Amino acid sequence: MFRFLIIVFFVVCYLIFLIPVLAFEWVYRKVNPQRADEQQLHCVQAAFRLILKLAGTEAVILGEEHVPTDTAVLYVCNHQSFFDILLTYSRVPRLTGYVAKKEMEKIPLLSTWMKRLHCLFLDRKNMKEGLKTILAGIQLVKDGISVCIFPEGTRNKTGELMLPFKEGSLKIAEKTGCPIVPIAVTNSAQIFENHFPKVTPCRVIVEYGQPIYPKDLSKEDKKFLGAYCQNIIAQMLRKNAPSADLPPSQTP
Repeated sequence: MFRFLIIVFFVVCYLIFLIPVLAFEWVYRKVNPQRADEQQLHCVQAAFRLILKLAGTEAVILGEEHVPTDTAVLYVCNHQSFFDILLTYSRVPRLTGYVAKKEMEKIPLLSTWMKRLHCLFLDRKNMKEGLKTILAGIQLVKDGISVCIFPEGTRNKTGELMLPFKEGSLKIAEKTGCPIVPIAVTNSAQIFENHFPKVTPCRVIVEYGQPIYPKDLSKEDKKFLGAYCQNIIAQMLRKNAPSADLPPSQTP
């Protein structure tokens, strides 16, 4: 419980005390939008890395060399924990917007940071609005900004390996031709969700798969691109599960 309270205290302080930074970056963006976006990215990445340290999370990173750094990509990741966002966003090499649920847009200050970092808010109950979000994601990739999605549509609380991937979420890659980077996050629910409200030190494995280029796939794989990506992530999850069960080698 102590770790949980420390993390909540840090997040609240971060959001409040960095209001002047938001104001400064809003002004600076009128002069140099690219640089302002990058500064805000690095600021949030530093905060996420500190939260992971406070949580006692040992992140084992595999295959990060597979991530293209010279072009926008679509990250596709399984989703079991709120910490999946911290684990992956803290390592993106370029501007990246995450697709988040619409409800997060109502959270003061947090939603402001998310909008500044090109995050998109998805209304899961409104198909028309959902399509607008996908179209916005397509435009982000065309503008050189990567996008990260969790195609299960919500956090997986079932105990199963994954929920079925929603095929529509892969349209961003289909329409832009950008590479898809599959990410398998193993054991992240053990940080918090498996024993709410406690935050527990543990080992988490984050593995990046080889980039997938839709144009190079067979007609059948293109038709079921979501299932194709899910199968690759499932293989990585099964491979890494035994190692993730080991206790972390060191905790703060």
